[in-house]
Amino acid sequence: MARTGTGDYLRGALWVMPVGSVALALVVGASLTAVDIGPSSPLDPFLFQGTSDDARNLLIGISGTMMTVIAVVLGLTLVALQLSSTQFSPRLLRFFLRDRVNQLTLSVFVATFVYATAGLYTVGVRNGQRTDTYPRLAVTLAVVLVFASLVVLVYFVHHISHSIQIDEIMLGVEQNTLRVIEHDLPTTGVTQVPVPEPPVWAVSVPAYTSGYVQTMRTSWLLQIATENNFVCTVGPMVGEHVIKDQPMVWLWRTSPEEVPPDPAAFAGFVHDSVRIGYERTAEQDVAFGIRQLADIAVKALSPAVNDPYTAMQALEHLADVLAALAPRPLGNLHLYDVHGRLRVGVPGRDFAYYVDLATGQIRRYGCTEPRVLGALVKVLGTLGPFCRDDVTRGVLVSNLALVREAAEHSIAQEGDRHPILQQAGAVLGRLSG
Repeated sequence: MARTGTGDYLRGALWVMPVGSVALALVVGASLTAVDIGPSSPLDPFLFQGTSDDARNLLIGISGTMMTVIAVVLGLTLVALQLSSTQFSPRLLRFFLRDRVNQLTLSVFVATFVYATAGLYTVGVRNGQRTDTYPRLAVTLAVVLVFASLVVLVYFVHHISHSIQIDEIMLGVEQNTLRVIEHDLPTTGVTQVPVPEPPVWAVSVPAYTSGYVQTMRTSWLLQIATENNFVCTVGPMVGEHVIKDQPMVWLWRTSPEEVPPDPAAFAGFVHDSVRIGYERTAEQDVAFGIRQLADIAVKALSPAVNDPYTAMQALEHLADVLAALAPRPLGNLHLYDVHGRLRVGVPGRDFAYYVDLATGQIRRYGCTEPRVLGALVKVLGTLGPFCRDDVTRGVLVSNLALVREAAEHSIAQEGDRHPILQQAGAVLGRLSG
């Protein structure tokens, strides 16, 4: 599971819940078919009152209707996927595929269709002959499922119309990114000290496939390094691309005279600790969430869209993410054993990287729009109180200087340029103290 990412894949697979609903519909249908409720039962007035032919025609009608509804739902879902990909960012498709409402809606419709269609094998027919008896409770549930499908369809239309709004999308990306920051970013062992370079006698464990580093289980690496008395460092960061057979993790002992670790012996454990997949995921990758929001802003600033207000909204959501990062220790991860010896080194991103990722492209693509540069100045200024030290504040100062330079060189009219320079100067004064 850790190596293949099966759990993350299943959460984003649109077919998993519908397949489960098919199995559930068949089990429930088979169980209710065996239930016989006579005329003296108190439930009799609430059950289907028609003949076996009426019940069979009802199931046929439900099956045909559900096929049409399923086609409509799939069409609306594909439209939402296409819109999010072309209008906002292709990296937002996972956001819609993991939407539980979309998965649950399709599951209800598929379950209703399967339930009604499977009932045609038992309703009004027995041993190849027509019969007047049929499982009334099972047919009644088919009617209930039709009404439930109607309610779900109305809610689905409401949900899909809201989920494709840019505000809803950016809020979802922001919340997912903040969740990763809170639960997956390490808080101990993080330092600005570089990860040690592997010595000449170090051996490497190559990447088992090409793709993106999705997750790292550093506690597993620490365990195997401590138990076998060696040091290991990871080459790529989470979210970076690796090529098959590229050195991914380096192993060495403290002295070249000692027997070096056997890469083949530890390859399986290392591969389970560092998971590689064909796409980037947001499981441990804060930069991926920032990349999505920055993509929305860049796409909005393109001449084909020309929507600077959306770029300003994206900056406001990015400010929330950066405000959560500013007070945290960021950088490379160093893990030590109980005796204080370094065992694991993992490269990480610092605050300067995240700020540049969030604002760099927006500054370059929006340098001719005064309101976009003004929003950048405002965002960088509001992050000042969240900074943990002078180093993080210095990152904001250097990026503000870049915004000022962009305004000076790209905004032609003095009336547009002067307010930006004045605002940036005031913010620089506050940050510099």
